[in-house]
This record gives sequence, C-alpha cells and structure tokens, in this order.
Amino acid sequence: MVDQLQRRRSTGLVWLFAAVLVAFATAISAAQPAPAAKSNGLAQTPPVGWSSWNQFGDDINEQLVIESIDAMVSNGMRDAGYVYVNLDDGWQRYKGKRSDHPLEFDPKKFPRGISYLADYAHQRGMKLGIYSGPGQTTCAGYTGSEGHEAEDAKMFASWGVDHLKYDSCCSHRDAPKDELQKIFRTMSNSLMAQKRGIVLHACHCGWGDIWEWAAALGVNHWRIGQDISDDFNYPGNREQYYFDVLDQLDRGVGLEKYSGPGHWNDYDMLIVGLNGKSGQLVGTGASNIEYRTHFSLWSMVNSPLLVGADVRKLDAYSLETLTNKEVLALNQDPAGNVAQKVRDDGDLEVFAKELEDGSHAVLLLNRGAATATMTFSPRADLQVPMDRYTVRDLWRHRSLGTYDIPFTAEVQSHEARVFRIRQLSTSVNGRSSLDGPEPESAQ
Repeated sequence: MVDQLQRRRSTGLVWLFAAVLVAFATAISAAQPAPAAKSNGLAQTPPVGWSSWNQFGDDINEQLVIESIDAMVSNGMRDAGYVYVNLDDGWQRYKGKRSDHPLEFDPKKFPRGISYLADYAHQRGMKLGIYSGPGQTTCAGYTGSEGHEAEDAKMFASWGVDHLKYDSCCSHRDAPKDELQKIFRTMSNSLMAQKRGIVLHACHCGWGDIWEWAAALGVNHWRIGQDISDDFNYPGNREQYYFDVLDQLDRGVGLEKYSGPGHWNDYDMLIVGLNGKSGQLVGTGASNIEYRTHFSLWSMVNSPLLVGADVRKLDAYSLETLTNKEVLALNQDPAGNVAQKVRDDGDLEVFAKELEDGSHAVLLLNRGAATATMTFSPRADLQVPMDRYTVRDLWRHRSLGTYDIPFTAEVQSHEARVFRIRQLSTSVNGRSSLDGPEPESAQ
C-alpha cells in the first residue's frame, strides 16, 4: 500500500511538473511577437514614378515609354525620386484567353522588346514596371497569367522588369478570402523564386479586406479602394464605381496599422496634371489647389506616388507640385509612419505623423467651401508635451518661427497646408515671435 501511494504521488508530481512546463512554454510563446510579414526586401519606402493607364489606356508603345523616360530625366522628376516607369495593360500581343494564346509583347508596339526598355530605363537610373493579371484575360481583354504564373515570373525577370502590377480587375468580389489569397500568393511565390527582385502590386479594389493579409503573402502594395476619378469631391462617386480624392482618403482612415516599410496601403494613382483630360477616368478635373492637396494627402499617408498624367506635357504648376522635395520626403521617410487623423471638426481635419528624426508632419485640411482659420496644438492633437517648437511651411519653403502656444493658419477651401514641427527646449514666459509675416497662399 505504501509503495502504491508513493507511485501515485510520484506520478502526480510528474504530471504537475509537465503541466508547469506546458504553461511556461505557452506563456513564452504568447510573449513572442507575431510572425513578420513575408518580405522580398523591396519597397522599403513607397514606389514613386509613372504609370501609363490613366492617360493612355492600352494605346502605348515603345516611343511613348522612351519619351516619358527622357522627359522625367530632363524635367527633374527622376532626380526628385520618380524612378518607376510602369507599363499598364496593352503591351501584350494577343487579346483573348491564355488557353488560346501565349503571353508575348506586341512586336508592332514594342519592336525592340521589353528588355530593351528595361535596359533603357536602367541606364538612366530608373526602373521598369509591367502589368498582368490572374485571369485568363486582363481587364482590357489581353492574355492573362492564369495557370502560368511561374513561367511568366521567370519571363518578367529575364526581361529586367522591376515592378509587376497584378490586376484582378476587381473580380472575385464575393469569393472566399482563401481563394483571393491563393491568387496573389501564387504570383508572389513565383516572383520570389527569381534571382531578380520584383515589386508586387496587388490590384483588387480593396475587396476582401486585402490589407489584412496581403503583406503576409509578400505583396508590396495593395489598392484599398476602387479606381480613382479625376475629381476632388464629386457627389455620388462612392455610390458608383469610382472614388474621388476625398473618398479614397476616408477609405484609408483606420487602416494605417497595415502599412509600413515593404508593404503599403495604395490609394491609387495620382491625378495631378490630368486636368480633366484623362483618356480612361471619369471626372472633369480638379483645381490646382485641389491637385496639390491630393498630392499632400497621398504623401502624408504613404501611398505609392504613381503619376497618371502625360509627363511629357506637364504644366509648370503640376511639375512644381510633383517635385516638391520637402513634401516628397514625408512620403519617403524611412520610419514609414502613416499619418493619422488626429482631429475631425466636420469640414476641418488635422492629420499628423512622427518622422524618423523625431519631428512631426502636420497637415491642415479644409474640405469646406469657405476659407477657414485652423489651429493646431502639439499637446492636444499629438498628445506630445511639446512646450516650444519650430514650424516650417513645406509648400512655401519657409520657416515660420518658434511657438509656445497653439499654431494658427488660414486655410483656403479644399486646401491642405503642410508643416513640419520640431520640439525645442522648455518654453520661456511670453509668446515667441515669428520670423516675419506669413505670405499669401500659393495659387
């Protein structure tokens, strides 16, 4: 009997010890961070460049691409950071199902082939992008990549391609998530199997909550909404297919946590410079102020900046907007923090984010129809105990002085004013003076 009791006691101790080990292992496991997103190591900052679709649709050819590259070199866009030159739909030779046709470039449109254009871009310090889709056909009816993902990825890499827009044409809207994930996982794995790094852009209209899972598949940027229209705030757009600038902006509120180095929320292409003359988008165009606001917002939320206009014919104002290096720096900041809406007073909104050097970018947006006076407080809006701080206006390229009180600015209708603020030492008594009167708003 004593032996039996001892054996039972020993057995109980063993089970107790095992239970403790399991609990300890579980606690250690729970303390570990979630698995990192699958990464190809690319797009550590959002891609910046040009895409052919919005202006030209499938009417593209070798001469257009070469002229666009040359224009971006000569007008300063390349040196400002616009290095991607992306061919959208229409480079393919055949229309029709992949089961009926191979995927080849159109020899009439591109007589020297895609690899020639890639070499041309690379020799000028730029990158070349291309387009395909996971269906038998693409959005414009050309041959797609379905069932040939590994073959096509190998071909793109052999051509020297640097970026792939993989467009589902917003199909599979109601498909299960695992089906959607399989579509993009297959191409992502095929690209990663190549020796050449190729940025992957998943275009799926933001359906299926793509932002929740795309990064884990190795996707570098993904569309969070439907196609953008050439409008700033067009009534009724959201009820139809196209989203205007403010629709896209609102769509991204709350999705900031999914975006970061190597994986970005994509608010769709820039409409700056289209001026209501897009060959593919609906809309009557926006004002210069609205286009500049659009560019400011996309820079603050770290959307890829892909110009959709004809870069060979940009007007001076559009070119000045697109090449503002102080605003571009917000988009390309290595920290990768996405601006969040920190205050919403109806038509007056404040967006802000911290930058790598500890300074903050602040955007004051006036969605209303009349000029408004807006105020920003680091303590109230950022929850940062910033007693003294400097303010720099990034569109006027001017330092506005030192503040120890909330900062106030006049903001025109549909304008966004963008500032960079830096904390200084503890405040002194009294109001700090400015370094001069603030100039009138840029037109």
